[in-house]
Amino acid sequence: MEGERRLSRIGVDRSEGFGERLLGVLLDRAHEMPPQLIAPLVAEEVARVGGRDLSILLQDYEQMLLVPLPGRRLTVGEPEPIEDSLAGKAFLNRRALEVPQDGSVRMYLPLLDGSDQIGVMAVTLDNVDDDDRRLLRRLAGLVADMIVTKDAYTDQFFQARRRAPMSVAAEIQWSLLPPLSMTVPQVEVAGILEPAYDVAGDSFDYALNDDILHVAMIDAMGHGLDAATMATVAIGAYRHTRRANTELSQVYTFMDRAINDQFGPDHFVTAQMMCLNIATGHLQWVNAGHPAPLLIRDRAVVDRLESPTTLPVGFGGEQPQVSQRMLQPGDRLLCFTDGLIEEHQAGGDQFGEEQLIECTNRTVRDHTAVRAVARALSHALKQERGGITSDDATLFLIEWRGGDADHLAAFD
Repeated sequence: MEGERRLSRIGVDRSEGFGERLLGVLLDRAHEMPPQLIAPLVAEEVARVGGRDLSILLQDYEQMLLVPLPGRRLTVGEPEPIEDSLAGKAFLNRRALEVPQDGSVRMYLPLLDGSDQIGVMAVTLDNVDDDDRRLLRRLAGLVADMIVTKDAYTDQFFQARRRAPMSVAAEIQWSLLPPLSMTVPQVEVAGILEPAYDVAGDSFDYALNDDILHVAMIDAMGHGLDAATMATVAIGAYRHTRRANTELSQVYTFMDRAINDQFGPDHFVTAQMMCLNIATGHLQWVNAGHPAPLLIRDRAVVDRLESPTTLPVGFGGEQPQVSQRMLQPGDRLLCFTDGLIEEHQAGGDQFGEEQLIECTNRTVRDHTAVRAVARALSHALKQERGGITSDDATLFLIEWRGGDADHLAAFD
Protein backbone atom coordinates (compact mmCIF):
# COMPACT_ATOMS: atom_id res chain seq x y z
CA MET A 1 0.00 0.00 0.00
CA GLU A 2 2.85 2.34 0.92
CA GLY A 3 4.52 1.48 -2.36
CA GLU A 4 1.39 2.38 -4.31
CA ARG A 5 1.20 5.76 -2.57
CA ARG A 6 4.89 6.37 -3.34
CA LEU A 7 4.41 5.47 -7.02
CA SER A 8 1.30 7.66 -7.19
CA ARG A 9 3.24 10.58 -5.74
CA ILE A 10 6.13 10.02 -8.14
CA GLY A 11 3.67 10.03 -11.02
CA VAL A 12 2.43 13.56 -10.24
CA ASP A 13 4.09 16.37 -12.18
CA ARG A 14 5.37 18.82 -9.56
CA SER A 15 7.56 20.91 -11.83
CA GLU A 16 7.11 24.69 -11.71
CA GLY A 17 5.23 26.14 -14.65
CA PHE A 18 5.08 29.71 -15.93
CA GLY A 19 1.97 30.63 -13.94
CA GLU A 20 3.34 29.20 -10.70
CA ARG A 21 6.61 31.08 -11.15
CA LEU A 22 4.75 34.31 -11.82
CA LEU A 23 2.48 34.09 -8.79
CA GLY A 24 5.18 32.46 -6.68
CA VAL A 25 7.52 35.45 -6.98
CA LEU A 26 4.80 37.73 -5.65
CA LEU A 27 3.87 35.33 -2.87
CA ASP A 28 7.45 34.61 -1.82
CA ARG A 29 8.33 38.30 -1.60
CA ALA A 30 5.08 39.45 0.00
CA HIS A 31 6.06 38.56 3.57
CA GLU A 32 8.71 41.27 3.91
CA MET A 33 7.65 43.60 1.14
CA PRO A 34 7.02 47.25 2.15
CA PRO A 35 3.50 48.34 1.10
CA GLN A 36 4.75 50.90 -1.43
CA LEU A 37 6.54 48.19 -3.41
CA ILE A 38 3.43 46.11 -4.08
CA ALA A 39 2.44 48.21 -7.09
CA PRO A 40 5.82 48.10 -8.90
CA LEU A 41 6.10 44.33 -8.47
CA VAL A 42 2.53 43.71 -9.63
CA ALA A 43 3.18 45.95 -12.66
CA GLU A 44 6.26 43.89 -13.46
CA GLU A 45 4.27 40.65 -13.10
CA VAL A 46 1.54 41.98 -15.38
CA ALA A 47 4.12 43.02 -17.97
CA ARG A 48 5.34 39.42 -18.18
CA VAL A 49 1.98 38.41 -19.67
CA GLY A 50 1.95 41.41 -22.02
CA GLY A 51 -0.07 43.69 -19.77
CA ARG A 52 0.32 47.46 -19.46
CA ASP A 53 -1.43 50.56 -18.06
CA LEU A 54 -2.06 48.89 -14.70
CA SER A 55 -4.48 50.61 -12.33
CA ILE A 56 -5.55 49.53 -8.84
CA LEU A 57 -8.85 51.09 -7.77
CA LEU A 58 -10.06 50.91 -4.16
CA GLN A 59 -13.59 51.45 -2.88
CA ASP A 60 -14.00 54.71 -0.95
CA TYR A 61 -15.60 54.81 2.51
CA GLU A 62 -18.95 56.08 1.25
CA GLN A 63 -19.09 53.17 -1.22
CA MET A 64 -19.70 55.62 -4.05
CA LEU A 65 -16.41 55.64 -5.95
CA LEU A 66 -13.51 53.45 -6.98
CA VAL A 67 -10.44 55.55 -6.20
CA PRO A 68 -7.08 55.01 -7.95
CA LEU A 69 -4.22 53.95 -5.71
CA PRO A 70 -1.15 56.12 -6.38
CA GLY A 71 2.13 54.33 -6.85
CA ARG A 72 5.17 53.84 -9.01
CA ARG A 73 4.36 52.19 -12.38
CA LEU A 74 0.62 52.55 -11.81
CA THR A 75 -1.69 54.45 -14.15
CA VAL A 76 -3.57 56.96 -12.00
CA GLY A 77 -6.70 58.57 -13.40
CA GLU A 78 -9.85 60.07 -11.95
CA PRO A 79 -12.08 58.19 -9.46
CA GLU A 80 -14.75 56.12 -11.17
CA PRO A 81 -18.36 55.88 -9.93
CA ILE A 82 -19.31 52.42 -8.76
CA GLU A 83 -22.82 52.69 -10.15
CA ASP A 84 -21.96 53.93 -13.62
CA SER A 85 -18.57 52.75 -14.87
CA LEU A 86 -16.95 49.68 -16.39
CA ALA A 87 -14.79 49.22 -13.31
CA GLY A 88 -17.88 49.55 -11.15
CA LYS A 89 -19.68 46.89 -13.15
CA ALA A 90 -16.86 44.41 -12.56
CA PHE A 91 -16.80 45.40 -8.89
CA LEU A 92 -20.55 44.99 -8.32
CA ASN A 93 -20.83 41.73 -10.26
CA ARG A 94 -17.61 40.29 -8.80
CA ARG A 95 -16.68 39.12 -12.30
CA ALA A 96 -13.92 40.07 -14.71
CA LEU A 97 -15.00 42.38 -17.51
CA GLU A 98 -13.25 42.59 -20.90
CA VAL A 99 -13.68 45.71 -23.03
CA PRO A 100 -12.24 45.84 -26.58
CA GLN A 101 -10.62 49.18 -27.44
CA ASP A 102 -8.58 50.05 -30.56
CA GLY A 103 -6.97 46.67 -31.17
CA SER A 104 -6.45 45.86 -27.50
CA VAL A 105 -8.50 44.65 -24.54
CA ARG A 106 -8.96 46.46 -21.24
CA MET A 107 -9.60 43.96 -18.42
CA TYR A 108 -11.28 44.89 -15.14
CA LEU A 109 -10.75 42.26 -12.45
CA PRO A 110 -12.47 42.45 -9.03
CA LEU A 111 -10.12 42.48 -6.06
CA LEU A 112 -11.65 40.01 -3.62
CA ASP A 113 -10.23 39.30 -0.18
CA GLY A 114 -12.10 36.12 0.58
CA SER A 115 -15.49 37.39 -0.54
CA ASP A 116 -15.09 40.99 0.60
CA GLN A 117 -14.83 43.42 -2.30
CA ILE A 118 -11.74 45.60 -2.01
CA GLY A 119 -11.75 47.22 -5.42
CA VAL A 120 -10.74 46.52 -9.02
CA MET A 121 -7.49 45.88 -10.90
CA ALA A 122 -7.48 47.16 -14.49
CA VAL A 123 -4.93 46.20 -17.14
CA THR A 124 -4.64 46.43 -20.92
CA LEU A 125 -3.45 43.56 -23.16
CA ASP A 126 -3.18 43.23 -26.94
CA ASN A 127 -5.27 40.06 -26.77
CA VAL A 128 -6.57 37.71 -24.08
CA ASP A 129 -6.82 33.93 -24.00
CA ASP A 130 -8.04 31.53 -21.31
CA ASP A 131 -4.56 31.18 -19.82
CA ASP A 132 -4.35 34.97 -19.41
CA ARG A 133 -7.80 35.08 -17.84
CA ARG A 134 -7.00 32.38 -15.31
CA LEU A 135 -3.62 33.85 -14.40
CA LEU A 136 -4.84 37.44 -14.05
CA ARG A 137 -7.85 36.35 -12.00
CA ARG A 138 -5.56 34.58 -9.56
CA LEU A 139 -3.12 37.47 -9.57
CA ALA A 140 -5.96 39.86 -8.68
CA GLY A 141 -6.91 37.61 -5.76
CA LEU A 142 -3.33 37.62 -4.50
CA VAL A 143 -3.10 41.41 -4.86
CA ALA A 144 -6.32 41.83 -2.84
CA ASP A 145 -4.96 39.61 -0.07
CA MET A 146 -1.72 41.59 0.01
CA ILE A 147 -3.55 44.91 0.24
CA VAL A 148 -5.64 43.69 3.17
CA THR A 149 -2.61 42.20 4.92
CA LYS A 150 -0.40 45.26 4.44
CA ASP A 151 -3.25 47.61 5.39
CA ALA A 152 -2.50 46.76 9.02
CA TYR A 153 1.02 48.20 8.62
CA THR A 154 0.39 51.38 6.65
CA ASP A 155 -1.95 54.35 6.21
CA GLN A 156 -1.47 54.48 2.44
CA PHE A 157 -4.53 52.45 1.51
CA PHE A 158 -6.69 54.27 4.07
CA GLN A 159 -5.57 57.62 2.70
CA ALA A 160 -6.36 56.57 -0.85
CA ARG A 161 -9.89 55.48 0.10
CA ARG A 162 -10.70 58.58 2.16
CA ARG A 163 -12.38 61.31 0.11
CA ALA A 164 -13.19 63.79 2.90
CA PRO A 165 -11.95 64.68 6.41
CA MET A 166 -12.89 62.00 8.95
CA SER A 167 -13.83 62.64 12.57
CA VAL A 168 -11.96 60.92 15.39
CA ALA A 169 -15.16 59.07 16.31
CA ALA A 170 -15.50 57.76 12.76
CA GLU A 171 -11.85 56.65 12.76
CA ILE A 172 -12.61 54.58 15.87
CA GLN A 173 -15.76 53.07 14.39
CA TRP A 174 -14.11 52.04 11.12
CA SER A 175 -11.28 50.39 13.04
CA LEU A 176 -13.87 48.29 14.90
CA LEU A 177 -15.66 46.89 11.87
CA PRO A 178 -15.27 43.45 10.36
CA PRO A 179 -15.15 43.24 6.54
CA LEU A 180 -18.21 44.99 5.09
CA SER A 181 -19.31 41.84 3.28
CA MET A 182 -18.90 38.08 3.44
CA THR A 183 -20.09 35.37 1.07
CA VAL A 184 -20.11 31.60 1.54
CA PRO A 185 -22.42 29.21 -0.32
CA GLN A 186 -24.99 29.12 2.51
CA VAL A 187 -25.16 32.80 3.48
CA GLU A 188 -24.13 36.29 2.42
CA VAL A 189 -23.95 39.46 4.48
CA ALA A 190 -23.28 43.13 3.71
CA GLY A 191 -23.30 46.28 5.81
CA ILE A 192 -22.86 50.02 5.37
CA LEU A 193 -22.35 52.96 7.74
CA GLU A 194 -23.56 56.53 7.29
CA PRO A 195 -22.38 59.22 7.55
CA ALA A 196 -19.16 57.47 6.56
CA TYR A 197 -16.85 60.27 7.69
CA ASP A 198 -18.70 61.27 10.86
CA VAL A 199 -20.36 58.11 12.20
CA ALA A 200 -20.12 57.86 15.98
CA GLY A 201 -22.40 55.45 17.85
CA ASP A 202 -23.52 52.89 15.26
CA SER A 203 -21.65 49.68 14.65
CA PHE A 204 -22.14 46.04 13.70
CA ASP A 205 -20.19 42.84 14.08
CA TYR A 206 -20.43 39.28 12.84
CA ALA A 207 -18.56 35.98 12.89
CA LEU A 208 -19.17 32.63 11.24
CA ASN A 209 -18.26 29.83 13.65
CA ASP A 210 -18.88 26.42 12.08
CA ASP A 211 -22.57 26.48 11.05
CA ILE A 212 -23.57 29.45 13.23
CA LEU A 213 -23.53 33.02 11.95
CA HIS A 214 -23.37 35.42 14.91
CA VAL A 215 -24.52 39.00 14.26
CA ALA A 216 -24.83 42.08 16.44
CA MET A 217 -26.00 45.58 15.58
CA ILE A 218 -25.70 48.41 18.11
CA ASP A 219 -26.56 52.10 18.43
CA ALA A 220 -24.86 53.98 21.27
CA MET A 221 -26.61 57.11 22.54
CA GLY A 222 -25.24 60.53 21.74
CA HIS A 223 -22.69 61.74 19.24
CA GLY A 224 -18.96 62.18 18.93
CA LEU A 225 -16.32 60.51 21.06
CA ASP A 226 -18.68 59.58 23.91
CA ALA A 227 -20.83 57.53 21.54
CA ALA A 228 -17.80 55.98 19.83
CA THR A 229 -16.33 54.99 23.20
CA MET A 230 -19.58 53.34 24.28
CA ALA A 231 -19.83 51.52 20.97
CA THR A 232 -16.27 50.27 21.41
CA VAL A 233 -17.05 48.85 24.85
CA ALA A 234 -20.33 47.31 23.64
CA ILE A 235 -18.70 45.57 20.66
CA GLY A 236 -15.78 44.46 22.81
CA ALA A 237 -18.14 42.95 25.37
CA TYR A 238 -20.15 41.25 22.64
CA ARG A 239 -17.06 39.68 21.09
CA HIS A 240 -15.85 38.53 24.49
CA THR A 241 -19.08 36.69 25.25
CA ARG A 242 -19.42 35.30 21.72
CA ARG A 243 -15.91 33.88 21.81
CA ALA A 244 -16.64 32.31 25.20
CA ASN A 245 -19.64 30.47 23.66
CA THR A 246 -22.05 32.32 25.94
CA GLU A 247 -25.77 31.63 25.53
CA LEU A 248 -27.56 34.35 23.57
CA SER A 249 -29.75 35.33 26.52
CA GLN A 250 -26.64 35.87 28.66
CA VAL A 251 -24.85 38.01 26.08
CA TYR A 252 -27.16 40.91 26.92
CA THR A 253 -26.45 40.60 30.64
CA PHE A 254 -22.69 40.79 30.15
CA MET A 255 -22.90 43.74 27.74
CA ASP A 256 -25.36 45.52 30.06
CA ARG A 257 -22.99 45.19 33.01
CA ALA A 258 -20.01 46.40 30.98
CA ILE A 259 -21.79 49.56 29.82
CA ASN A 260 -23.27 50.31 33.25
CA ASP A 261 -19.96 49.78 35.08
CA GLN A 262 -18.04 51.96 32.66
CA PHE A 263 -20.49 54.80 32.00
CA GLY A 264 -23.10 54.74 34.77
CA PRO A 265 -26.91 54.47 34.70
CA ASP A 266 -27.56 57.45 32.40
CA HIS A 267 -25.92 55.94 29.33
CA PHE A 268 -27.26 53.21 27.09
CA VAL A 269 -26.83 51.30 23.86
CA THR A 270 -29.67 49.74 21.88
CA ALA A 271 -28.69 46.37 20.52
CA GLN A 272 -29.83 43.37 18.58
CA MET A 273 -27.99 40.04 18.70
CA MET A 274 -28.69 37.12 16.34
CA CYS A 275 -27.59 33.55 15.76
CA LEU A 276 -28.42 31.95 12.40
CA ASN A 277 -27.79 28.28 11.72
CA ILE A 278 -26.68 28.46 8.09
CA ALA A 279 -27.29 24.75 7.55
CA THR A 280 -30.93 24.72 8.73
CA GLY A 281 -32.12 28.35 8.58
CA HIS A 282 -32.99 28.37 12.29
CA LEU A 283 -32.80 31.99 13.50
CA GLN A 284 -32.61 33.13 17.12
CA TRP A 285 -32.43 36.73 18.24
CA VAL A 286 -32.58 39.06 21.23
CA ASN A 287 -33.79 42.65 21.05
CA ALA A 288 -32.68 45.34 23.50
CA GLY A 289 -34.66 48.44 22.50
CA HIS A 290 -33.68 48.20 18.83
CA PRO A 291 -35.90 48.52 15.72
CA ALA A 292 -37.27 45.17 14.54
CA PRO A 293 -35.58 43.72 11.41
CA LEU A 294 -37.53 43.38 8.17
CA LEU A 295 -38.00 40.00 6.51
CA ILE A 296 -37.64 40.14 2.71
CA ARG A 297 -38.97 37.23 0.65
CA ASP A 298 -39.43 37.03 -3.11
CA ARG A 299 -38.10 40.58 -3.51
CA ALA A 300 -40.56 42.23 -1.13
CA VAL A 301 -40.80 43.00 2.57
CA VAL A 302 -43.28 40.48 3.98
CA ASP A 303 -42.92 40.86 7.75
CA ARG A 304 -41.30 42.61 10.69
CA LEU A 305 -39.51 40.34 13.15
CA GLU A 306 -41.37 41.61 16.18
CA SER A 307 -40.22 40.14 19.46
CA PRO A 308 -40.30 40.77 23.19
CA THR A 309 -37.76 43.47 23.96
CA THR A 310 -35.81 44.29 27.08
CA LEU A 311 -34.33 47.62 28.13
CA PRO A 312 -31.39 49.00 26.18
CA VAL A 313 -27.96 47.79 27.21
CA GLY A 314 -26.79 49.68 30.30
CA PHE A 315 -30.23 50.13 31.90
CA GLY A 316 -30.23 46.85 33.80
CA GLY A 317 -33.20 45.23 32.09
CA GLU A 318 -34.45 41.74 32.74
CA GLN A 319 -32.84 38.78 31.03
CA PRO A 320 -34.29 38.94 27.51
CA GLN A 321 -36.44 36.31 25.87
CA VAL A 322 -34.85 34.59 22.89
CA SER A 323 -37.12 34.69 19.83
CA GLN A 324 -36.98 32.04 17.12
CA ARG A 325 -37.96 31.67 13.48
CA MET A 326 -37.29 29.25 10.62
CA LEU A 327 -36.17 30.98 7.43
CA GLN A 328 -36.78 29.79 3.89
CA PRO A 329 -33.94 29.57 1.35
CA GLY A 330 -33.53 32.98 -0.28
CA ASP A 331 -34.93 34.91 2.69
CA ARG A 332 -33.22 38.18 3.54
CA LEU A 333 -33.12 40.05 6.84
CA LEU A 334 -32.65 43.81 6.87
CA CYS A 335 -31.34 45.09 10.21
CA PHE A 336 -31.08 48.85 10.70
CA THR A 337 -30.62 51.57 13.30
CA ASP A 338 -33.22 54.19 14.10
CA GLY A 339 -31.32 56.89 12.24
CA LEU A 340 -32.81 55.50 9.03
CA ILE A 341 -36.41 56.08 10.10
CA GLU A 342 -36.28 58.97 12.59
CA GLU A 343 -34.61 61.51 10.31
CA HIS A 344 -36.73 64.54 9.43
CA GLN A 345 -36.27 68.00 8.08
CA ALA A 346 -37.00 70.93 10.37
CA GLY A 347 -40.74 71.06 11.01
CA GLY A 348 -41.37 67.98 8.89
CA ASP A 349 -42.47 64.42 9.65
CA GLN A 350 -40.07 61.61 10.38
CA PHE A 351 -39.01 59.51 7.42
CA GLY A 352 -40.77 56.56 9.05
CA GLU A 353 -40.82 52.80 8.69
CA GLU A 354 -43.48 52.70 5.98
CA GLN A 355 -41.30 54.79 3.69
CA LEU A 356 -38.37 52.53 4.56
CA ILE A 357 -40.40 49.49 3.46
CA GLU A 358 -41.48 51.18 0.23
CA CYS A 359 -37.91 52.17 -0.58
CA THR A 360 -36.66 48.68 0.25
CA ASN A 361 -39.22 47.09 -2.08
CA ARG A 362 -38.16 49.36 -4.93
CA THR A 363 -34.48 48.65 -4.35
CA VAL A 364 -34.72 44.86 -4.17
CA ARG A 365 -36.72 44.85 -7.42
CA ASP A 366 -33.93 46.73 -9.20
CA HIS A 367 -30.89 44.98 -7.71
CA THR A 368 -30.00 41.35 -7.15
CA ALA A 369 -26.65 40.96 -5.37
CA VAL A 370 -26.70 41.42 -1.61
CA ARG A 371 -23.83 43.90 -1.54
CA ALA A 372 -25.39 45.92 -4.37
CA VAL A 373 -28.76 45.97 -2.57
CA ALA A 374 -27.17 47.20 0.69
CA ARG A 375 -25.28 49.99 -1.09
CA ALA A 376 -28.17 51.06 -3.30
CA LEU A 377 -30.65 51.00 -0.44
CA SER A 378 -28.47 53.06 1.85
CA HIS A 379 -27.82 55.68 -0.82
CA ALA A 380 -31.46 55.74 -1.92
CA LEU A 381 -32.62 56.19 1.66
CA LYS A 382 -30.26 59.10 2.15
CA GLN A 383 -31.58 60.71 -1.01
CA GLU A 384 -35.19 60.10 0.09
CA ARG A 385 -34.41 61.82 3.39
CA GLY A 386 -33.29 64.90 1.48
CA GLY A 387 -29.60 64.06 1.81
CA ILE A 388 -29.80 64.71 5.55
CA THR A 389 -27.95 62.49 8.01
CA SER A 390 -28.01 64.24 11.38
CA ASP A 391 -27.89 60.85 13.14
CA ASP A 392 -26.00 57.67 12.32
CA ALA A 393 -27.89 55.51 9.84
CA THR A 394 -26.60 51.97 9.52
CA LEU A 395 -27.99 48.88 7.82
CA PHE A 396 -26.94 45.25 7.65
CA LEU A 397 -28.39 42.77 5.16
CA ILE A 398 -28.32 38.96 5.50
CA GLU A 399 -29.34 36.43 2.86
CA TRP A 400 -29.75 32.78 3.85
CA ARG A 401 -29.43 30.22 1.04
CA GLY A 402 -28.98 26.86 2.77
CA GLY A 403 -27.09 23.89 1.39
CA ASP A 404 -23.49 23.16 2.28
CA ALA A 405 -19.95 24.03 1.23
CA ASP A 406 -18.33 20.59 1.35
CA HIS A 407 -17.55 20.66 -2.36
CA LEU A 408 -15.08 23.50 -1.74
CA ALA A 409 -12.92 21.17 0.37
CA ALA A 410 -12.69 18.52 -2.36
CA PHE A 411 -9.74 18.61 -4.80
CA ASP A 412 -10.97 17.97 -8.32
